[in-house]
Amino acid sequence: MSKEINRLHPISAVITSVKALKSMILPIAIIIITNGFNFSLNFRSDHFFDTILLFGVWGIAALLALIGGIIKWRTFVYWYEDGELRIKYGLFVKKKRYIPFERIQSLNYNEGIFHRIFGLVKVQVETAGSKGGKPEVELTAIRKEAADVIELEMRRAKNEGVNQQYAEQTEVADDSISISAPTIYHMSMRDLLVLATTSGGIGVVLSGLAAIASQFSDIIPYETVFHELADFVKVGAFLIAISVMLILIVAWVVSVLITLINYYEYTVRIEEDKLIITKGLLEKKRITLPLNRIQAIRIVENPLRQLTGFATVVVESAGGNGEEGKDKKITLFPLIKKQDCMQTLEGLFPDMNWNPSFTRSPKKARPFFYRIDFIWLVPIIGACSYFFYPYGLLSLLLIPLTILLGVWQHKTAGYQIDGKQLALQYRVFSRITLIVEKKRIQSMGSTQSYFQKRKNVMSIKATVMSGASGTTGSVSSLEQRDAETILSWYEH
Repeated sequence: MSKEINRLHPISAVITSVKALKSMILPIAIIIITNGFNFSLNFRSDHFFDTILLFGVWGIAALLALIGGIIKWRTFVYWYEDGELRIKYGLFVKKKRYIPFERIQSLNYNEGIFHRIFGLVKVQVETAGSKGGKPEVELTAIRKEAADVIELEMRRAKNEGVNQQYAEQTEVADDSISISAPTIYHMSMRDLLVLATTSGGIGVVLSGLAAIASQFSDIIPYETVFHELADFVKVGAFLIAISVMLILIVAWVVSVLITLINYYEYTVRIEEDKLIITKGLLEKKRITLPLNRIQAIRIVENPLRQLTGFATVVVESAGGNGEEGKDKKITLFPLIKKQDCMQTLEGLFPDMNWNPSFTRSPKKARPFFYRIDFIWLVPIIGACSYFFYPYGLLSLLLIPLTILLGVWQHKTAGYQIDGKQLALQYRVFSRITLIVEKKRIQSMGSTQSYFQKRKNVMSIKATVMSGASGTTGSVSSLEQRDAETILSWYEH
């Protein structure tokens, strides 16, 4: 085991400083916008001192960020000793962290723009004790060869009986390791286009544009724009339809670009007992997911994908930092044919049943899926009909739509117990199939209102650990004896 002291690459000082400066962009932008862009470098101007104060504070903050980045780079060192990855950092307060290699669950690699220019990689070391959505240790910028050495040392520590020849064969670059591992999933350009088209990306783009526009309410002359639009409406519905279509096309193109950047060359490979996910155009990422940390699997089908036979597979993993906030929710297959999905999952987890036969919610429980929604819709419909008569009467269409959605949710709700496996199926809009082993369930609960008790129906919730918190799957208004069967099955 080498005791040679290793340091981060000098570019890590720049990356750390840029990261700190990025966090200051939003408050600076808010100050500039709220001030109405009234800044001037003219000494006689009333806004001269405001300008000097703002940019002076920002300049001092930028200088402090740069100094902080340099200090971190100069004081951060790591080495290998006694089967451990050892870290030491800090200027005035020296901190040390020793991580046994056998405790390391995964090494995740990120390659941002700065990293790719200099042939570097950011390494995130995750252990079972990683909390708060943060890795145990983050090496901001090191060479790929140095990252391979960490992986080699980890393998040596975990496989003490392996001979030196095998260890030398494993000392290869990250790309070589990934290429030698069997590929179980690869997203083509056609899949990227289908993913962008059938996802909610267009809605996200439109809502983002609306949010940005709302921040400029003091600058944009909305009253003038409204009158211009009123004159435009008089021209005819055809031009309005064309304009709406152009906006949707632009939103779709932006959504495709975002999807392309995030999921470019999305590939899943399997190596020993780990899944290796690589993706990204501007920032290349490699995520290592041990199979034994997977707590549950969700198969998500929005209405359009369900109609076309596609699905998204999301895995819930214990510990670590995930893609969506602090929870470890990793999209395993962003877009996959439902039939191919089941075959692939069966190959990864042969002991689980991937074609469950669900016991559905009884017919007598159907009103519970839309009754509450109908109650809170009544005052909204009444207000719209009164204040916006006669066009407000169109809000009455919400009643049949809500009932149809409730009926759809009722037909989806179901469960299956197969040995030590529980499968739940439910929907709000997208159909979700949650499959989990009994030993992975953290808690099981039931709820029953007064009206449900009269109909002998009960709702069930199962929670699995995922990252810093848990993920809950719930099925509403099952037959009471079915719900009690699930609770009895879960009891030790």
